[in-house]
Amino acid sequence: MKKYAEYLPGVIISLAIAAVSVYIENLLPIHLIGGAVIAMFIGMIINYFFTPNKLIASGLKFTSKKILKFAIILLGASLSIGTILNVGKMSLMVMIFTLLTCFGGGYFIGKALGLNWKLSNLISAGTGICGGSAIAAIAPTIDAEDIDIAYAMSATFLFDMAMIILFPIMGKALGLTDVAYGLWAGTAVNDTSSVVAAGYAFSEGAGDFATMVKLTRTLSIIPTVITFALISVHLKKKEALKTGDSTSIKADVKVSSIFPWFILGFLALALVNSFGFIPAVVSANAKSISKFLMVAALAAIGLNTSFKEMSKAGIRPMIHGFIISALVVVVAIGVEYVMYISGLLEMFV
Repeated sequence: MKKYAEYLPGVIISLAIAAVSVYIENLLPIHLIGGAVIAMFIGMIINYFFTPNKLIASGLKFTSKKILKFAIILLGASLSIGTILNVGKMSLMVMIFTLLTCFGGGYFIGKALGLNWKLSNLISAGTGICGGSAIAAIAPTIDAEDIDIAYAMSATFLFDMAMIILFPIMGKALGLTDVAYGLWAGTAVNDTSSVVAAGYAFSEGAGDFATMVKLTRTLSIIPTVITFALISVHLKKKEALKTGDSTSIKADVKVSSIFPWFILGFLALALVNSFGFIPAVVSANAKSISKFLMVAALAAIGLNTSFKEMSKAGIRPMIHGFIISALVVVVAIGVEYVMYISGLLEMFV
């Protein structure tokens, strides 16, 4: 109980910013920017003048990680399992091409920029899978340095912020439907929280769809982490042969530690709702609470984001992140267009 009491200050501040952000969003005559985006930028502005202290730090982390996952679980209460399976089937083709672009293109771009393979692949993973979560999951399996992790986080988050603003504008300019836009944002925007922000900034339907696509995409963490663990072991054994060290090297990778368990909760509630066990009014309220908690999570992320720290990341990782992010955006919309002309997707209004 004492541990959870420590979270209260940070959680309360995040919820307060979320309430202000939703109020501002409702005041806007045109739905151009969502409450989640407003909350994140309010948090970042506050961080610029007042760095979060120990009193609120643990609560902010709890909000940006645990409460965000809980919000996604709640979202399942308003969806059906059939819809989710259909989303997964529809997004699989786009995800295959975006992942190939990230890791294939990222390898050559990293070499051209003179980045070490660990940093290059961390940026590619953050761009291709789910931002900071993918970076955090892969980093220990390849023994990445703290500085590489910081650079990768900064590179992916910097372009996430740009995408949150630009995606709704580009989506409206292209005349995309909610489904087409949700598929695009869910496969091309990096972090889960950023997908949520970019999705709901376009429309509620697009936000729901983008979130489901992103959750499907998050599952690719598992094979990716295992693959990098095997690569790391191979490189260590190769180095051991050169140095004459015959000590056996084992990969310390546990699926239980990398599996995004909150997705199971999301799917469980969606399954229960599919059978009609959740009343319509409860489902609607769960969705409203889910959206508000997502805004609070974005506020916490903003409060934890320092402009000063991000400026220290250097230019080459930023160039890598920019090129990969731009390629993914183009490839994702390109694959969608091919699906559209093939009759697999209704892309335009």
